[in-house]
Amino acid sequence: MVADQGYGVREVQRVVGVTYRQLDYWARTELVIPSVCDAGGSGTQRLYSFQDILKLRIIKSLLDTGVTLQKIRRATDFLAGMKQSPQGTTLISDGRRVYAEASPDFLLDLLAKGQGVFAISIDGQWKDLEKDLARGRKRIARAGGS
Repeated sequence: MVADQGYGVREVQRVVGVTYRQLDYWARTELVIPSVCDAGGSGTQRLYSFQDILKLRIIKSLLDTGVTLQKIRRATDFLAGMKQSPQGTTLISDGRRVYAEASPDFLLDLLAKGQGVFAISIDGQWKDLEKDLARGRKRIARAGGS
């Protein structure tokens, strides 16, 4: 896993694909508060952890499928309340609700009922994020001459 460090807003924007305005709004409305360092006024920088960025990527994926921010908030609250790591969990949306499920049988049950669904594998998002952050570090190292 990527070492737990702080990632600045520009890096987060790059790997998540959101604007500064979205990040600012989500921090101010407490959807995702940067856990390494929140902005403390003018001139301070928000720093996000790996887990924060993972949550942001999941939120962005759900928004892209048409799930409302209100429903996404409920799903992320559920994930935050899980006693175990969210690894191995799949977020499933039928467009109206978002479910967090570790069992593939749950997804099959929804599909068997003729329900159209969108699923996000936490593990897949985790691995993709690790790669994207590593790519960014390599790019910065090359640009800095290191």
